[in-house]
Amino acid sequence: MSARKEMPGRLLRLLSLLQSRREWSGRELAERLAVTERTVRRDVDRLRALDYPVTGTTGTAGGYRLGPGKTLPPLLLDDDEAIAVAVGLVSAGNGGVTGIAASAMSALAKLTQVLPARLRPQLAAMGSAASSIPRQGVPQVDPYTLATLARCCRNHEVVAFDYLSRQEAPSRRRVEPHQLVTVSWHWYLLAFDPSRDDWRFFRVDRISEVGPALHRFVPRPLPADDAASYLVESFAQASYQHSVRLTVQLPADEVAANFYGFVPGRITPAGPSACVVEFSAETPSLLLQLVAGIVALGAYFTVDETSPETAALIADVGVRLQSFRP
Repeated sequence: MSARKEMPGRLLRLLSLLQSRREWSGRELAERLAVTERTVRRDVDRLRALDYPVTGTTGTAGGYRLGPGKTLPPLLLDDDEAIAVAVGLVSAGNGGVTGIAASAMSALAKLTQVLPARLRPQLAAMGSAASSIPRQGVPQVDPYTLATLARCCRNHEVVAFDYLSRQEAPSRRRVEPHQLVTVSWHWYLLAFDPSRDDWRFFRVDRISEVGPALHRFVPRPLPADDAASYLVESFAQASYQHSVRLTVQLPADEVAANFYGFVPGRITPAGPSACVVEFSAETPSLLLQLVAGIVALGAYFTVDETSPETAALIADVGVRLQSFRP
């Protein structure tokens, strides 16, 4: 057993006090711990021996301070602090900071692995009640569900959950979770589903009653270079009820750049200065939003194929825009 695991209760309380305030006098620490100042000095030396960077100064204004070290020592959090950190990690993973999502989920998995069971209802309540202004129309995920999935991905544990498909068909799934991916403010779980003998993506906001199945698995090789690329490719190949195919008189790279790195469809070059764009969506109005992104480019395009309902909607909006007068 490591020295840190053998740390006695008083030493842990001392460490917690040093983390809670910038500086403490030896007398204050002795009073808090109900020991002598000599015992405080001895305990501080023991913390230093465990590589905690505790600095001290002598004299009437002297005291002890926990400074930065070469490695990150364990942090001692009270209940409220643990909940706040967990919810913050969920928000960070879904934010706009490049490359932080994977690190946030890894930290969340570690935190929830040691989170007392009594705090789970608070985590769920805090996640739903305390958040930044959510993006309109984007479902919010349960932070405990997200944390459980992150932990199972990290530990290679089979996970079981109830799932509601986009057609609102319920099912009970038992999968091998690989990674959590966030795209366009939505969380997705990439997992291998043995019952389908294939990889699947699951929208996390459609997952409920999640729990580890207490079985480990050996990770399988991914069907793509990384989970994010596989998700984007899956979206491009998805076939929804409403679709449209356009020929745009712009290079494919220029059209793709208009969607800020995530293209919700397939863009195929058709020569050096043209491309074919295929979109598919659940509703005509959503499809129209995607077409509007092409219109905003200002290039000539033709609608090669779509449903009569979508074609009528596009034509109607075009007429309305032509009649617009500022």
